[in-house]
Amino acid sequence: MKTNYILIDYENVQVQSLALLNNEQFQVRVFLGPNNTKLPVELVLAMQRLGERGDYIVLETPGSNALDFHIAYYLGVLAAADPTGFFHVISQDTGFDPLIQHLRRQKIFVARSEAIEDMPCFKTPVSAADPSQKQKTSAEELLKLVVDDLRKRKDSKPSR
Repeated sequence: MKTNYILIDYENVQVQSLALLNNEQFQVRVFLGPNNTKLPVELVLAMQRLGERGDYIVLETPGSNALDFHIAYYLGVLAAADPTGFFHVISQDTGFDPLIQHLRRQKIFVARSEAIEDMPCFKTPVSAADPSQKQKTSAEELLKLVVDDLRKRKDSKPSR
């Protein structure tokens, strides 16, 4: 079974729960900036339960995209050490996408997700034999995209 490496950009996505990552195939790295001085108790306890499979990477010096560069570095180190692993970057930052595309061309399994729940390994495949389910899922996905977009807009939401 492939090892799944999860690299969490905690400055960008404040993950609260790691419940889906309790299996042995998951290795979790939480990247913290120098201003991330307080973490939710649930996250800290979940990381403790992971034992050696969980680790914090704390940046000492702030800087523009400093955390992103650290994630990119660790992604490369882990991919070199385990080229058969699957690497998940948990971040809303689309700046990772060109790197991810490059790594995929190098035959490295990598994906960026905006939440742990959105990781490809937790997506249920839609059966091609049941087209009504496929349409339902597509409509649900479209609705989720619209709602997420409206939430991101904050003050620039449409008035109607």
